[in-house]
Amino acid sequence: MAVIDTAPLGGATASAPTLVHLSGDIDIFTTARLRQRLLSTLDYSTDLLVLDLSQVTFCGAGGLGVMIGVQSRARARGITLALTGVPPRVARLLRITGLDRRFPVVA
Repeated sequence: MAVIDTAPLGGATASAPTLVHLSGDIDIFTTARLRQRLLSTLDYSTDLLVLDLSQVTFCGAGGLGVMIGVQSRARARGITLALTGVPPRVARLLRITGLDRRFPVVA
């Protein structure tokens, strides 16, 4: 099950990115909860919302769909959605689908 832990990077200032740590599998069983939690995160996110995928063990098509949908909602609010800690399997999936060009990756 995907676990979400949200914290501001570098303190709780408005200019610091909002960091969301994801872990476990992002699959058909976890995408609804993930979508709900990420959309609620947009309510208090800073200008940059970063998804840390370093502890994600699997990401299916539904997980990609969630990230695309959240990114669209974030853009509508002036928020940039970026990724960090992308595991090789997820990086490959992003590359194959062309989504590696859609999501900025930050260190």
